[in-house]
Amino acid sequence: MNVTPHRNATDDTVLEVTGLGHSYGDHVVLEGLDFTVSTGKFVCIVGPSGAGKTTLLQCLTGLRKPTKGSVVFEGEPVKGTPRGMAVVFQDYSRSLMPWLRVLENVALPLRSAGMGKAERIAQAKEALAEVGLADFTHAYPWQLSGGMQQRVAIARALAFRPHAIVMDEPFASVDAQTRADLEDLVIGLKERLGITVLLVTHDIDEAVYLADTVLVLAGKPASVAALIDVDLPVPRDQLGTKALPRFAELRSEVYTLIRRPVASGRATPNTTLTVAP
Repeated sequence: MNVTPHRNATDDTVLEVTGLGHSYGDHVVLEGLDFTVSTGKFVCIVGPSGAGKTTLLQCLTGLRKPTKGSVVFEGEPVKGTPRGMAVVFQDYSRSLMPWLRVLENVALPLRSAGMGKAERIAQAKEALAEVGLADFTHAYPWQLSGGMQQRVAIARALAFRPHAIVMDEPFASVDAQTRADLEDLVIGLKERLGITVLLVTHDIDEAVYLADTVLVLAGKPASVAALIDVDLPVPRDQLGTKALPRFAELRSEVYTLIRRPVASGRATPNTTLTVAP
C-alpha cells in the first residue's frame, strides 16, 4: 500500500480536515478524521453502506456543521458552501428546473449570485460546451436523456468556475454505458481545467478508475482506514485500464479494507494520512 504520512498544510493545499467528527444525537457517525487534499487532485471517498460518506461530504461542503473538528477550504474555515467550491448531487432530476431551458438552468445560480446577464450567459454557454452540450442550450431537461441531464447539472457547477467540485454519487442513477461516459467526462474536465474533485461512490471499480487517491472510511464510528495512492497510468481507458493486473490489485485492496472486521467498534488506521501532491 502506498500511503504517505500526514504533514502540515502547504500552499498547494486546497482542503484541510482536522479532528472531524459528527454525531446525530447519541449516534456517533464519524470520529477523528484528519487529512489534507492538494490542488488539482481527484479523490474518491468509499466505505461500507452507512459509514457516513454523505455526512462527510456535507461537512466538507458546509451543508452540515460537524460536531467536532474543523474543515478549512483555501485557508478559510468552512461555514457554508465556499465560493470556490461547487456541489453536484446524485438526483439530477430534482436539481434541474423542468420549466427552464438548459441554458437557463445553468445560468440560474449565476443570476442569484448577482452576475450580469451577458456574463452569466457567456459562462453558462462555455460550461455547456465543456460537457458536450453546446447544441442543446434551448432544450428542456425533460427532452434529454438521464446522462445528458447529469451533464447539465455538472455544467451548472462548472459555470461558477470553481476551484473544486464535490460530487455525491453523481452517476448512480444512470445505466452502465452512460456511467462510463460520464466518468471519462469528469476525468477530462479535471485534466483540462485543473480543478480538484472529491467524489463519493459505492462503486469500488469507479473509485479506482477515477481517482488519484482513494480515501477509505471504515469502522463504527467511521474513521479514515487508509488513503491509497492509485498508481495507474494515464490517460485512463475503460477497457485497457480495467484489464491491468494493477487495477485488480488496487480494487482488491480497497475491497479488503472496506470488508475488514471492526475491532472494538473502530477501524484501526494504518497511519495518519494525507493526499500527496
